[in-house]
Amino acid sequence: MYMKTHMLAALREEFDHWEKVLAGLTENQIHAVPAPGELPLKDELAHLCAWQQRSIARLQAGQTNTEPQMPTWLPNVSPEVEENTDAINAWIYENYKDRTWSEVYTMWRSGFLQLLERAETIPEPALLDSGRFPWLRGYSLADVLLGTYDHHQEHMDNLRKRLELKA
Repeated sequence: MYMKTHMLAALREEFDHWEKVLAGLTENQIHAVPAPGELPLKDELAHLCAWQQRSIARLQAGQTNTEPQMPTWLPNVSPEVEENTDAINAWIYENYKDRTWSEVYTMWRSGFLQLLERAETIPEPALLDSGRFPWLRGYSLADVLLGTYDHHQEHMDNLRKRLELKA
């Protein structure tokens, strides 16, 4: 339980940090376009929320020992292929851009909490075993959790730079 406990603690800490930073933002900071070609924070959070749904699907499949039921995105474009990331991110933007901050924040928050709850129910050996789920192609569910952590860290680093916050 040692590794699982540490991974979940790190994810909870990351979630709490996001909550604290988001609570202190003004409407202008949430909706402002930081620079040409960059997304407002609302749309970055929607981006995290959309990718988070894939992680939740993987954890749910891990709980039930079934194939993951991934969200439907672009037809014939695999999110598993790195060259498709820009097209998928553009699709995510188009599908979330008209949602309100409240909607996006609520979806992101409930998704993150669901991810934590699902991970909590999976035994540590199942989280760490890179051969347990063939559909992860050599990765483990722990890698899914680490990917979620890293993705949020990447965007928090960008947000810190944008807001000139100190780490």
